[in-house]
Amino acid sequence: MTVHVQVSGVIDRPVAAVFRFYAHDHVRNHPRWDPDMHLEQVTEGPIGVGTIIRRRNTHFGAPVEGTMDVVEFEPDRAFAVVIHDGPAETHGRITFEPDGEARTRLTISARFLGMDESMQPTMTSLIGRTVHNIKQLVESER
Repeated sequence: MTVHVQVSGVIDRPVAAVFRFYAHDHVRNHPRWDPDMHLEQVTEGPIGVGTIIRRRNTHFGAPVEGTMDVVEFEPDRAFAVVIHDGPAETHGRITFEPDGEARTRLTISARFLGMDESMQPTMTSLIGRTVHNIKQLVESER
């Protein structure tokens, strides 16, 4: 079974600013929008295709160790990862689209492989919280 979730939101900032916040500064900012996550970049250099990030996830109580591999990095357009948290595998893709002159439509799509469909509402809620928190953080920064 696979659970697929897709959530969008509009952020009142240009695409370049949102992409920088989300993708370029992912390791620093991810724990800000998701306090249940701790990240550490394993590979050297700026984030791009091939970057490996170590994760520690406490969304459901007990810590789960894992990795995030960046598989797509198209500046100001898309960022995609394959996540391995313990035995679970997730494919995530985030797109950044202009929505007017200085607004960005951020869309997060995730496929949770091997997850029971009963988890769909929980995962949709988590991704929705992520979009909301990113919006709040990006719009509050100058």
